[in-house]
Amino acid sequence: MPSSPMPPEVAGPPGYPPAERLDLVEDIHGHRVADPYRWLEDPDDPRTVAWSAAQDELWRAHAERLSGRGAFLARLRASTPGFVGPPVVRGDRVFLTRREPDQEHPVLYVREAGGTERALLDPMVIDPSGITTLDAWSPSKDGRLLAYQLSEGGDEESVLRVLDVATGEVVDGPIERVRYSPVAWSADGSAFYYARRLPPESVPAGEEPYHRRVWRHRLGTDAEDDVEVFGAGRDLRTYYDVRTSVDGRWLVVSASIGTEPRTDVYLADLEAGDPDAPVLRPVIEGVDAIAHVWVHPDGRLYVHTNLDAPRWRLAVTSPTRPGPDSWRDLLPEDPDGAVLDGVAVTDHVVVAARTRDVVAEVTRHDKMTGAPDGEIPLPGMGTVALVARPEGGDRVWLAYGDYLTPGVVLEHDVVTGETREWARAPGAPDLRGVAVHRAFVTSTDGVRVPAFVVARGEVPPAAPRPTILYGYGGFDIALSPAYSAGIAAWVEAGGVYVVANLRGGSEYGEAWHRAGMRERKQQVFDDFAAVAGWLVDEGWTTPDRLGISGGSNGGLLVGAALTQWPDRFRSVVCSAPLLDMVRYERFGLGATWSDEYGTAGDPTELGWLLGYSPYHRVRAGVAYPAVLFTVFESDTRVDPLHARKLCAALQWATSADPAERPILLRRETDVGHGQRSVSRTLELQADTAAFHAHHLGLAPPG
Repeated sequence: MPSSPMPPEVAGPPGYPPAERLDLVEDIHGHRVADPYRWLEDPDDPRTVAWSAAQDELWRAHAERLSGRGAFLARLRASTPGFVGPPVVRGDRVFLTRREPDQEHPVLYVREAGGTERALLDPMVIDPSGITTLDAWSPSKDGRLLAYQLSEGGDEESVLRVLDVATGEVVDGPIERVRYSPVAWSADGSAFYYARRLPPESVPAGEEPYHRRVWRHRLGTDAEDDVEVFGAGRDLRTYYDVRTSVDGRWLVVSASIGTEPRTDVYLADLEAGDPDAPVLRPVIEGVDAIAHVWVHPDGRLYVHTNLDAPRWRLAVTSPTRPGPDSWRDLLPEDPDGAVLDGVAVTDHVVVAARTRDVVAEVTRHDKMTGAPDGEIPLPGMGTVALVARPEGGDRVWLAYGDYLTPGVVLEHDVVTGETREWARAPGAPDLRGVAVHRAFVTSTDGVRVPAFVVARGEVPPAAPRPTILYGYGGFDIALSPAYSAGIAAWVEAGGVYVVANLRGGSEYGEAWHRAGMRERKQQVFDDFAAVAGWLVDEGWTTPDRLGISGGSNGGLLVGAALTQWPDRFRSVVCSAPLLDMVRYERFGLGATWSDEYGTAGDPTELGWLLGYSPYHRVRAGVAYPAVLFTVFESDTRVDPLHARKLCAALQWATSADPAERPILLRRETDVGHGQRSVSRTLELQADTAAFHAHHLGLAPPG
C-alpha cells in the first residue's frame, strides 16, 4: 500500500479536501472491482492523517452553521431520564444498576438483606474522565463475590476482576482478553468458567481478535495457570457461552461460529468427574438451529429453541437424557404468529414473554403441562424482559419500556397474581401530546413490514413534515419499542420519527431473519424503500423532507439506500457503517459476519455483495443527498475505514452543491462501537438532529 505523502498536484472536488483517486482495479472471480481509495484503509498513512484532519475542519465549519445544535442539546438533556435495571438476586443480596439523569454512567448497587443500599461500582469514581465503561458483571451464586469487566476508550477489550461484595476489595484479577465473557460460578464461589482469547503471540498475525477458549479459573491463582476445558480445534471465530446450575453440578457450554444462527450445546455433570476436565456430552450438535439450555433446581433441563420452530418453543427433558429426541414441548411454537422471546421459571409457574407484531405480551403457564394460566397486563405497546431468581422463587420482574416510557420494572407475584411497580427510571419527561402509531407497509414482494410512527397531532398530518426514517434489518436483532431521547427531542420540535421493522431482524422469528440475509439481503433495502415510499404516499412527508438514519449494520442499510435511491432522501446520517462489502471480512470483526452477508472468497457470494455494496455503487454526476458519516476511532467491531472510503467516493462523485447537500465526516476519539458516557451520546445526538433539521427544514426546539 502506498505510504508517501499526498502529492501536491492532487486536487480535490470543489469544496472538499484533496483525495488521491487510484487507478486500482482488481479481477476477483471474474469481476472487475475498482478500489480508488484503498489508501484510506490505513489510518497511519500520512495521506489518511492529512485527509482526516481536513475532514474534521470541514465538519466543524458546517457544524458552526447549524443553528439548532444548542437548542437540540438542551432539549436532549431535558428529555434524557435516568435508568434503572431489574434486580439480580443472589443469596440475601440484590444487585441492580441505576443512573440518575445527571450521571454519566449507570452505577452498580447492592442492597443488603436489611434493605441498606450502597454503590458497589461507579465507573466515574473508577475513572473521572468518563471513558471507562462497566461492560459486564456477574455475582457469585451466594452473592459474596462479584466478577466484573471494565474497558477503556470504547475499545470493548474487557478486563475481568473479582471483588468482595462486603468490603469492595478487589480479590482477583486482572484477567485480560475476555471481551464480554460469560462467567459461570461454582456453587461455593471458589472458581468459575469463562471465555478468553489465546495470547496474541500464540496465534497467526491478523487473528488476534479470535481463537477463544473456555477456561476454568480458581480464585487467587494466576490466570496464566487457568485450565483450558473446551474449544481446541474448533473454528477460530467461535464464541462461547457458559453457565452452571445453582447447585454447581451441571455445566452448559454453548458454541457458535461468529454470528451464524446455530449453536452446538454441551452438558457436563461436574459431580461425576474432574471439574478441570469436564466430560461434555452433546445436547444439540451440527443442527441448523439455536438452543438456550439450563438445568433448573427442579431437576429438569429446559431448552428454549427454534429447532423445528422458527418462532421458538420451550421444551423440557432430563439432564441425563439431554438430546432432542427426548425433548417434550412445554410451550409449543405459537400457531398464531407470536415469537417466544424469553421465559422465567418459578416454583409454581412458567412466565413467557412473546412479541406479536413487534409488541410484547406476557402470559403465565402451568409448570408441568404448559397450560395457560392467565396474562400479566403491560402498560402499553412496548418491550419486556423477564428476570427471576435462578433458584425459582415466587417473584418475576418485568423490565418494560416503549417509545414514550423510559423504563419501569414491574414485580409480579406468581402466587397472588398481583403486579406492582418495583422501580422506575428517575426523571422521566412529560410527553403528553405525543402518540405512537403502528402501521403495516406492503413491501416489493407483497410481505407486510411493520413500522412505528412517533409524532404529535393529526394522523396523517395536514401537511408533510420533516421526517426521519430509522432501520437496522440484520443479525436476528429486533428493533423493539424503546424510549429514545433523540426521538423525543425530534418529535417535540415538530418532526416525525419512524422505525421500520425490516426483514433480517428477529421480529417474526428466524424465518424473518433469514429472509433478509445472504442472497436475500437486497430485500432488506427494498423493505426500507417501501416504508419510505409509504410515508410519502400517506402524506407524512416528501422526499425533500425525508431523512434516513442507521448505525453499524443499519449504516450499511442507509448506505445502500442513498446509493440506490439518491433522489428519495434529502439527508442521511450513517453511523459506524459497514460499506465496502468486498473487503469487510479483513477488518474489525468482519470475519465473523460472513454467514450473515456472504463471503467475497466465493464467486457466487461475491456477486451478491457487489450487487449492493455501497462503496461500489457510487456513480459520478449524481446529485446525492446531504450525508453525515459519524465514526469512532476506538471502534473494534466496524473499522472507520468504511466511512472514510465512501465519504471520499461521494465527495468526488456528487453533482450537488456542497453548500446545499454536503458530504461530511464527523469522527471521535476515545469512544467505540458500544457504550459511552451520556454527555458524549447527547452531543452526538444533538449534532445529528441539527444536521437533519437543517437539511429537512425543521425549526430547532424552542
